[in-house]
This record gives sequence, structure tokens and C-alpha cells, in this order.
Amino acid sequence: MKKTIKDIEWQGKKALVRCDFNVPMEGNEITDDTRIRAALPTINYLIENGAKVILMSHLGRPKGEANQKYSLGPVAIRLHELLNRPIEFSPWDKVVDENVKAIVHKLNPGDVLLLENVRFRPEEEKNDVDFSKELASLGDIFVQEAFGTAHRAHSSTAGVADYLPAVSGFLIEKEVKFLDSAVNNPERPFVAIMGGAKVGDKIKVIENLIEKVDSLIIGGGMAFTFFKAKDLNIGKSILDEESIGIAEDLLKKAREKGIKLYLPVDVVVAEEFNNDSPSKIVNIEEIPEDMMGLDIGPETIDRYSEVIKEAKTVVWNGPMGVFEMPNFAKGTLGIAQAVADSNAITIVGGGDSAAAVEQMGLADKMSHISTGGGASLEYLEGRVLPGIDVIDNI
Repeated sequence: MKKTIKDIEWQGKKALVRCDFNVPMEGNEITDDTRIRAALPTINYLIENGAKVILMSHLGRPKGEANQKYSLGPVAIRLHELLNRPIEFSPWDKVVDENVKAIVHKLNPGDVLLLENVRFRPEEEKNDVDFSKELASLGDIFVQEAFGTAHRAHSSTAGVADYLPAVSGFLIEKEVKFLDSAVNNPERPFVAIMGGAKVGDKIKVIENLIEKVDSLIIGGGMAFTFFKAKDLNIGKSILDEESIGIAEDLLKKAREKGIKLYLPVDVVVAEEFNNDSPSKIVNIEEIPEDMMGLDIGPETIDRYSEVIKEAKTVVWNGPMGVFEMPNFAKGTLGIAQAVADSNAITIVGGGDSAAAVEQMGLADKMSHISTGGGASLEYLEGRVLPGIDVIDNI
């Protein structure tokens, strides 16, 4: 069991908190502050318990160079609005320098400081020892709260823990609790729903989950690679050609293990990859040569929904169709509704599946929506995440 912020007496101590404030932006405007809000319970707890709070994060991909397009200044403004208290922001490109150290020295219990984008320093992504030491010099305790980057061994996510005691924040604690219980001790029946375009992107997750689930539902573009593995015609649909053999192996393994592997029975096909392209619903054995599958069909939605209804644990990662096009989003939205209506423990991965849940106003009906797409996938693969591994054990 990992230590959490509740295991520390914070009064007067400097909490160096790695958050995930990598939020979508349009100009200087934050278009979705979900990740900022996710860190608020931990930040508020530290404030209330008399810590001096020093927040750090990355934003975008500035490639190790200072670039004001990726400044965390707008995040500081949003934090001020959400916390309703002053937020000190250090705009210095070096992230840690004498100016920053002077601000830290003057912090009082309950004060909050946000550092500039840690990826303005090229050393960050190299997990450079010296930069890790510079960051560690600002705090007394390292708080890991960035699940979205916990699969990266960077200075601010892992390196600092070589020089400071490390504990988890509430978000990390929740992520690990739900994902770990799903992978290692799920209530059954356990149903995994995997979507997205390519089998290759999810192969390790599927291989790991097929050893644990009772049913595996496949949707999205990757379904056509499975159809190809079954010698079905897929027209102009997306094909992960390199993974046809892998799909064959997975179908065989599912049969051998008695795992129910569900593939679409009908799909929405269109002439072009375009929202306004003429479309129709066809049986999966009747995909025209000159058309492509862009969503699961209504019969498949109903079939999948029945499987989900009987589940006690559901893990969902990846859309059922081209979710960004409204005419081909019905499958993803239908599965979102089915998961929301389920009485199961429901865990939704990041990305489009989380976006569908948010779009339909169903977020509060899910047991857990992961804040880290890549990190949650690697956790479901059974891999050790560096940013989690560095947290001290009780």
C-alpha cells in the first residue's frame, strides 16, 4: 500500500505537487478544465492542513524550450478562480532559479505557488539528475498527483522522488484503487470494452485483459481487423494489416479460454470519411466494396448493452466509431448510456470514451473516469508505472 497525503503532518511543510494541468487551449483560453478540477481536493487538503503548496506541471510539447504558447499562466488564473484565493505564479523560463527560490522562501502556510511549464527545460523529459535535484530543493515532501504522466519517468514525475519522501494525492489514490481492483480483483462478470482504430494500439491491454475478463467487447476501427482475420470483406474500412495475425491469435485464445469475445453484427457504412457522406446500416457480411465502416450499428448497440447490463465490473477504453463526426457517434454515445445505466463498477478510460460520457452529462453516473489515457492503458496492460512506483510504501 502506498503512502498518501493523509500520512503526513503538513503544518509548515513545503508540498511539491506534480499535477497534470495539460489542458486543451485555444489561444490563452482553457477549453476544458477537467484536469485542473481533478487536483482541487488534494490542493485544498494541503491548504487546510497548513502546507506551503508548490505546484508543477507540463503543458503541451514545447520540446525543451521556453515558448509562451505553452505557458502555465492561464492555468494560474483558472486556479485562482476555482480556489477563490491568490495564486502566485512564477513566470521564469528556467522553472527553478534564484527568483523562484526567493518566492518559495517567503511562502506562508496555506500559500500556493505554480511553477512555469517544467517542459521548458530539456532536462525534464530526460529525467536529468541535476534538474530533479533543483526541483526537489523547493520542497520537503513530493506529492504525486499527475496520473496522466505517471507512465513517464521524467524529473518532475519520478526523479524528484530520489531526493524527497513521496506520497500520493487523492486523485492518484483513486486511480490506483479502481484500476488495480479491476485488473486484480474484479467483481464478476467482468466486461472490458475496447474501441479505437488500431488493434496494435491496444494489443497489450487486450492480451492482459483476456486473461482476466469474462467478456470482451470490440468496437471502433479495430473491429475490421478482426473481421479480416475471419476472412470477411471489409470494403474500404480501416485495416491494421500488421495486426491481422494478432487478431487471429486473440480470437483463438478467447475460444480456448471460454471468453466471450463480441464483435459488431451490423455497422454504419459510408462512401467517404466525411460526416456528410451518404451512409447506411448493413450486416457485417454485407459491407460494400466501395464503402467503409464508420460506426457500430443499432443491433450491435442493443447486443452490447445487454452484455453490459449483466456486468458487475466494466472497463471501457476507446470509441465505437468516428466519434468526432456527429453522424457516426451514435455507437459511442449508446455504449456510454449503457455503461451509465449499469449497476456495475464502471471505469472509463480517457480520450473519446471520457469525452462521450462528459458530452452526455453522464460523468456522475460512472464509478471512475480516468484522467490519464496512456497511463490507464499501461496500467491495464499490467505494467509498472514509474510515477506510481516511486511513491513510498507504508
